[in-house]
Amino acid sequence: MAHPALKKPVRVLIIDDSAMIRKVLSLGLGSDPGIEVVGTASDGEMALSMVQELNPDVLTLDIEMPHIDGVTFLQRLMPLRPIPTVVISGVTQEGADVTLRALEAGAVDVIAKPSLGVAQGLPQIMADICGRVRSAAFSKPVIGRQQRNLRRNLPFRPRPYDHYILLGASTGGVQALSELLPLMPSDAPPIVIVQHMPEGFTAQFARRLNANCAISVREAQDGEMLTTGTALIAPGGKRHLTLQGQRPCVRVALQEGPPVCFSVPSVDVLFRSAVRPVGMNCAAALLTGMGKDGAEGLLQIRRAGGRTIAQDENSSVVWGMPGHAVQIDAAEQILPLAYIAAALLDPPAARLPLHHIEKGNRL
Repeated sequence: MAHPALKKPVRVLIIDDSAMIRKVLSLGLGSDPGIEVVGTASDGEMALSMVQELNPDVLTLDIEMPHIDGVTFLQRLMPLRPIPTVVISGVTQEGADVTLRALEAGAVDVIAKPSLGVAQGLPQIMADICGRVRSAAFSKPVIGRQQRNLRRNLPFRPRPYDHYILLGASTGGVQALSELLPLMPSDAPPIVIVQHMPEGFTAQFARRLNANCAISVREAQDGEMLTTGTALIAPGGKRHLTLQGQRPCVRVALQEGPPVCFSVPSVDVLFRSAVRPVGMNCAAALLTGMGKDGAEGLLQIRRAGGRTIAQDENSSVVWGMPGHAVQIDAAEQILPLAYIAAALLDPPAARLPLHHIEKGNRL
């Protein structure tokens, strides 16, 4: 299927210093009728000249390369030619840190590099890569607003918060969360986050956020209690994150399960699980991301009386997840990213659940 916006296949330039990976990606991406591989580059210097010559729609990018590494490549390319870029990276602690810097520099998505020793799972891995590359063509890289590195020690409120904050994000979420979470004061309500990332990246992402925030940010552990001034990020991998218990003793539960909206962990699973333990004492926001994960769960939170927010199209890298939430009337508010933190901190007003409100009226 051709790229709907271009009415032709997505033109992809592959950038990787491994000849074997270039071959695997070329064959895998080239087998998709919606993708045309227009070239391959073995390093960033070569890729910069090929971008000018070939004008690709999407780049796939290795991070650790000779001459010009992936981060430096993006820092040089993006201010001049903001081309949607999918990082394909090895999952090591060092690799995860560099990959996150690439996302902060403007890459829109990250995929774990396929393991050449596991041929049995390669078709499924390539199918995922093809889907992400096609979707990336709809994204708009965000440049310049994410490199802030500000720790904001905001004053305590006269009265403590008495609600919970839930966040869901996918493509573009690294940049969005890096801007949103530093706006939270040290006594912010308990925060739980599902950010679509491969296994092995979320712990390092949490550490990078923690260094720039007044709140404590860390990867969630099974059974951990939600506490004031702490944000917990669902581990990437094979387990969904749910909320269990009842206020004020609400805990995280990590549970294995099949993908929901093609995702593990899934935003929908988190949002739906929050209805019973926190209900109307909840403020949830669905941020930038491909697909529709989280939209149905956001609707359930709104029906239960919680506050629901969707990031607006203009500030989103991809208006897929929040756009679907708006389409099904799951979002009480549609806000630019810069205004979402303040809206989440405002305690949800006393209200009736949505199903008690006359049909057709918005809250």
